[in-house]
Formats: sequence, C-alpha cells, structure tokens
Amino acid sequence: MGDDGSKQGATWPMPKFRFEVDFGTELTKVPFQEVSGMDVETQIIEYRKSNSKLFSTQKMPGITKYGNVTMKRGVFVNDNSFWGWYQEIKMNEVKRRTVLIKLLDESGNVTMQWTLVNAWPTKITGTDLKSDGNEVAIDTIELAYEQLIISNG
Repeated sequence: MGDDGSKQGATWPMPKFRFEVDFGTELTKVPFQEVSGMDVETQIIEYRKSNSKLFSTQKMPGITKYGNVTMKRGVFVNDNSFWGWYQEIKMNEVKRRTVLIKLLDESGNVTMQWTLVNAWPTKITGTDLKSDGNEVAIDTIELAYEQLIISNG
C-alpha cells in the first residue's frame, strides 16, 4: 500500500469526459459535448426441435441490430458541415462514412475507440432559441450505422 492508503498499480475506470470524434474528410476532431447510444443488441430466435422431448423452446442468436448514436455539440459560426452532409441524402442514396469515437487518457492518447461503419445522418436538430436564456446554442445529430467495432488503444 502507498502512503495515501491506495494500492500501487491499481487500475481505475477511465473518465468519460475526454473524447474526440473523427468523421474523416474535413471533419476531424469535431468537438462534442455528448455522445450517446452506442449499443448493440442480438435478437433472439426461439426454436423448438421437432424431436425434442422437452415442451419448451431453445433460444438461439439471430440478427444483430445497432441503435442510433446521438451527438450534441455547440453551434459554431459559419459551420454548416452537418447540414451539408444531411442535404446530400437522396432517395435510396446517402454518403456513408466511417466515424471514429475516441476515448482519450490524460495525455491525449487513445485508450478505447468505437468505430461506426457506414454511418449516415438520420436526424439533425437545431438549437432551441429563447430570448431569456443564457445557455450555449446546441445542435444535435443522430447517426445510423451498420456495424460497431470496439478496440483498445
């Protein structure tokens, strides 16, 4: 034990407030206040073998589905990059990107990375405007994606 009562060499959970998002192309290291919704779920297929003596189903993994990721950031002057990406959507046609969400340590090194494969914007919400408010203007973008890859450093 160290002088302060802590165990030397103990591992601690990473703080979640040091992160960056990389959209590739001109959108690298985009500052966001919040990123949420990085989830994956495997649907359950219930199946009963015809020759099973048990009168119950067997559960098997089915199709994997991914939730949409929601990102919130402050509004910046002359920055319409998300609106431009969203306006490229046409019927059955969208510009897909690989989006990297990186969790950083205190030195700025990547400790964990979430890769959103074939991501595209499904929804953009502009800031709400209030004449008596004193908050920062916030834009929200929601991304659909087809695969989530999680890697360490």
